[in-house]
This record gives sequence, C-alpha cells and structure tokens, in this order.
Amino acid sequence: MPAETPDVYDRAGLDNEIGYGDTPALIVVDLQQGFTDPSCPLGGDLTGVVERTNALLEAAHDADCPVVATRVITTHPEAADLGTWVEKIPTLEILAAGSEWVAFDDRLELQADDHRLDKRQASAFHETELHSMLSAWGVDTLIVAGCTTSGCIRATAVDGCAHGFRVIVPEGSVGDRLEEPHAANLFDIHAKYGDVKPVDEVCEYLHDS
Repeated sequence: MPAETPDVYDRAGLDNEIGYGDTPALIVVDLQQGFTDPSCPLGGDLTGVVERTNALLEAAHDADCPVVATRVITTHPEAADLGTWVEKIPTLEILAAGSEWVAFDDRLELQADDHRLDKRQASAFHETELHSMLSAWGVDTLIVAGCTTSGCIRATAVDGCAHGFRVIVPEGSVGDRLEEPHAANLFDIHAKYGDVKPVDEVCEYLHDS
C-alpha cells in the first residue's frame, strides 16, 4: 500500500472495528477440490487454510455453533446457470455436478449435520437459502473462512455486511492464488466490511459463544 494510505483512511473514518456479536455462525466458503487441489486449473495449495479452518470447525462444533459449507457447482450445459460469471472465467465450467472438483476437500472436518450449500455466484448469499437460515437461527455474527480472499470471501463479506451481520474474517483461514490480491482484499475488508482477526482469537470467541 502507498505510504499515504493510513492518513487517507484515517481522514475517511475507515478501519473502525465492529466487534463480535452474541450469536455466531461459521461459513466455510468453497473449500472444494476444484480450489484446493493444485492439479486443478482453478486450484492452489491451500493446505494451511484447510488446517486452520479445521480449528474453527472444532471450536464451532464444540460450541454447537451453526456451520454452513458452500461450494460452487453448475448443473446446466455450458454452465449457463453461472450467468456471465462463466464468460469472465470460462474455467468455471469444470465445476460440474458429479465431477471430482465439486467435492469438499476430504481433509475438511465437516460433520453430518453441517449444512451444505450450493451456489452459482461468488457470494454465499446470492439466490441461496443462507440469509433465511441465519435469520431463523438468530445469528448476528458471521465467521467467514475459506477461499478465495479476493473473490468469494470478499463477496460474502460485502453481502454479509449489507444484510446487517457482523462479519469476522479469521486471517489465517482464508487464502488465494497469489499473495498480492489476498493481502489487498484483507486490508479492504477490514477497512470497510468486517473485522480481520487472528484465528486463535476467533476460536476463543466461538468456544465462549
């Protein structure tokens, strides 16, 4: 970031922290084979992200905190259900129902009663059941983990804020294909849409919730 950025942001009143609420849910975004397997054209090595997300999952399960795991999946010929997104990223066509790339990473320690959510756009909120479920559960705080920081994490954080939730992004449990967009988007999420916090702190919050 340019040297003058902190002053510019201070003047604009950015970087305030919203803090934690009373009733969290953990949203695990797109830790599916297509994004976590480096052999996939869309994928990268997110081993550390998966490991640190498992720490969050353990804390959430221990606290009986709701868990929602999302994946991108297309069920239409030529991925028509992804709309213009697939025109921008044609490789998304490989995330077809029944392919190995839509399976959740088998290292991810999901439980049988964790909700699996299929989506067709970057945001976990776009035309899905997520907002209805969170409202029914009385959730006020979203813990957003997974990938990618510059794509589906950012989109979910922006929409989470727009829907009135406190958004918390555990820094070590999100990842991207390159460090530069990862760092830039964490910076921007923290400035405008949620709080970026250490994984250990978020785990402690979940244990206490």
